[in-house]
Amino acid sequence: MIRRILLTVLAGAAVLLVPWTVYLAHTLPDRYDTGQWRAAWVGFDIALLLCFAAGAWLGMSRRQAAVPLLSATAAMLCCDAWFDVLLGWTSSERWTSVALAVFVEIPVAVVLAFAARRLLGDALPERSVNLRDIAMREDPRYQLVTRELPAVEEDVARRTGLGRTEVVECLKTLQDNGFVRRDRKGNWISIPQDLREPKPDDYDGADRERVTAFLDAKYANEVALLSWAAEHRDEFGPWATAQRTSARLTEAEFRELEAEYRELITRYCRRRPAARAKELSVRFYAFPPPEAVPAAGLTGESRKPVG
Repeated sequence: MIRRILLTVLAGAAVLLVPWTVYLAHTLPDRYDTGQWRAAWVGFDIALLLCFAAGAWLGMSRRQAAVPLLSATAAMLCCDAWFDVLLGWTSSERWTSVALAVFVEIPVAVVLAFAARRLLGDALPERSVNLRDIAMREDPRYQLVTRELPAVEEDVARRTGLGRTEVVECLKTLQDNGFVRRDRKGNWISIPQDLREPKPDDYDGADRERVTAFLDAKYANEVALLSWAAEHRDEFGPWATAQRTSARLTEAEFRELEAEYRELITRYCRRRPAARAKELSVRFYAFPPPEAVPAAGLTGESRKPVG
């Protein structure tokens, strides 16, 4: 509904601007004296400066919020070039304005537009886990292969003990499902994805039972992993951390928190790992505490918080 309204407004504005532009072209004078000329241009340049500063900060941290800001800065540079050239065309500095527009303002605007597009493309591919994904997760060979990436087929086969033909078949299946690709050097590299849980109600019969079993096994593994991490918490040194808190949020605020977390994870997943990087398991769970929901099946012992 909102998308339809937005498209209607955009289309209507485009149509209405046609007669308005024609009207202005026939009624506006060629010359016009105006006040606050200095304040208008100085204010515009201050706004442009602030956009550059904020865009640089957001861009360096690879925040998705940089996308609209970089786009707006590029548009402002194009406007600056347009008015500098046209309004100064009859002055002695017109060629300076043309040179600045051609060699500085327009090229910088293009660079900012491409930077915004690149940041926009940094979002992780988002989809739900499907039956093919479940089949791969049930086959330990795929886990062995992906852990050895980036690498070529021969190196993966040597490190995992699998045959080269098996490795090639696994990589081909992973590629078809969007998990890996070749880089320019011929190495296979992993592609991070934002995979959402499948809903058993979307499947029928045996497929529903398979999805349900997958989710049960997934959370059983999560509980085992958390228990293992708690037991070995003194062995990780600086390579582990844990925080726990409670917050009162509306559903909209909760979704905003989730989106900020996904943006943060996307930023780090998209970075090329440094030489001393180490793989870490990161989890985010948010849920109503047992006191706020029916506690069926929870005993007094299981309701105790884990330190």
